[in-house]
Amino acid sequence: MREHDSSGRATMRRGRRTFDDDDPGFLKRGRLEPALTEDPDLPEAGDRWSTWDGALHGPQPRPAWVRTEHRAVDTELGMLKTGKEADVFLVRRAVPDTGQVSLLAAKRYRDAEHRLFHRDAGYLEGRRVRRSREMRAMATRTSFGRDLIAGQWAAAEFAALSRLWQLGHDSGAICVPYPVQLAGTELMLEFVGDWESGQAAPRLAQLRPDPDELRDLWDQLVEALSVLARCGLAHGDLSPYNLLVHGGRLVLIDLPQVVDVVANPQGPQFLARDVRNVATWFAARGLPAEVLDDEELTARLLSDAGLG
Repeated sequence: MREHDSSGRATMRRGRRTFDDDDPGFLKRGRLEPALTEDPDLPEAGDRWSTWDGALHGPQPRPAWVRTEHRAVDTELGMLKTGKEADVFLVRRAVPDTGQVSLLAAKRYRDAEHRLFHRDAGYLEGRRVRRSREMRAMATRTSFGRDLIAGQWAAAEFAALSRLWQLGHDSGAICVPYPVQLAGTELMLEFVGDWESGQAAPRLAQLRPDPDELRDLWDQLVEALSVLARCGLAHGDLSPYNLLVHGGRLVLIDLPQVVDVVANPQGPQFLARDVRNVATWFAARGLPAEVLDDEELTARLLSDAGLG
């Protein structure tokens, strides 16, 4: 992404954005966590000082647009997406009076009382913590255990994005948002979209590509899935709703449930489901059957992962 000056500020407003959850039957329950941490020493402009200091940072080489200055301030611009386990907000991080601005997607996992980790048992197989007390708490879904699970999901997504972004930077074979930082259960990511308007890039499910574009997007997806498989990973919840298209590039998002296909006994099933979900969409859009063979692709990916 390129840097932008603060001229885009007039086009951005606080409040709910139109990028809602991909499950149309989902009704959000309970309250959200506080949007920004209370700070007795608030900046004159913005909602809080940058939380860069003290957070875990993304991989090197760091993109030039990442603001690392201690005097940078964060301003929340609205909600990008609401989900069952986390909500995503648009945040402007700027150094006052300099024109140095970046837009971030702040993904915040819900507190234990209002989080809906309804599908996590299968995903968490193969992930282990050191203490038996923590394992019991996670297994019985106590409040403490759900907090641990949230931390695991945030840390797993940050680690996966860091690894995949580095691979994509080196090879161009996969595209994911740059993971800027991780602080607790708040993950700050590269905002993928138009920095002038604050409009998020469209999901694949929203598009109606022509035949050439459809084939190109499929080829990009197969290459990205191959990168994941060679890392021993499956997305775990892949669908046209967590793939963005920006500048002609397919961008994988939402990886908290990333699955180790070797350590997780259900890993091959998660990988096969990922392929089936996206293949169904491409088939419905007219991708020729001779190009689209989900069973053959699944077998090839399992072989890439060392399970063939």
